[in-house]
Amino acid sequence: MSTKRYELSEVQWVRISPLLPGKAGDAGRPAADNRLFVNGCLWVLRSGAHWCDLPERYGKWKTVHRRFSRWCHAGVWERVFSALTADRDNQYLMIDNTIVRAHQQSASGKGGPKNQALGRSRGGLTTKIHMLADALGRPLRFIITAGQVGDVTQAPTLLDGQTGDAMLADKAYDSNALRAIIADMGARAVIPSNRTRKLIIPHDAMAYRQCNRIERCFCRLKHFRRFATRYDR
Repeated sequence: MSTKRYELSEVQWVRISPLLPGKAGDAGRPAADNRLFVNGCLWVLRSGAHWCDLPERYGKWKTVHRRFSRWCHAGVWERVFSALTADRDNQYLMIDNTIVRAHQQSASGKGGPKNQALGRSRGGLTTKIHMLADALGRPLRFIITAGQVGDVTQAPTLLDGQTGDAMLADKAYDSNALRAIIADMGARAVIPSNRTRKLIIPHDAMAYRQCNRIERCFCRLKHFRRFATRYDR
């Protein structure tokens, strides 16, 4: 397997390099190998391989994994994500979710399934990824829950502090409470009515077609095998 196919392009690196720790002027020792380290993380996330299978060109796998975990706990990845999502198109906001199969090894360790966002269904161990996206289908916010958690339960948190002209979602998100939250945002709800409604609430069918963008986003994200299948705790 090629080691370079998953690496950052020059344009991508220039965009994120100022957001990473270890720059000149930062506290601590300068990190001259930030780009090599990030590329190593991307290789593991995209390929789905064990950390111990990381190619030697990225350095010792234990060192890379330890640094990856340290950046996770320090919120480095979240800060990079927040900076990259600042340039958003809020004409439409979209909510959807996807189920991720969890490997049996992801259920090990302390804390139990509840703290690890693991659930059981007919398909076995599962985790659900809830996502908010902008009008271009670019991810803005994620919430991770157990697989059996209801779709609409996470919508208020995903929308907290957000603004937009309209909010698009499928009929699983059809609830009076969520529609009220959307109205309080000053946005219109583009949500098909659930068949259990006695009085059908009309929606903008043309605008609803844009929902395929968040579905395509999930498809692209699942090219990263560690997004498509959960291997770790």
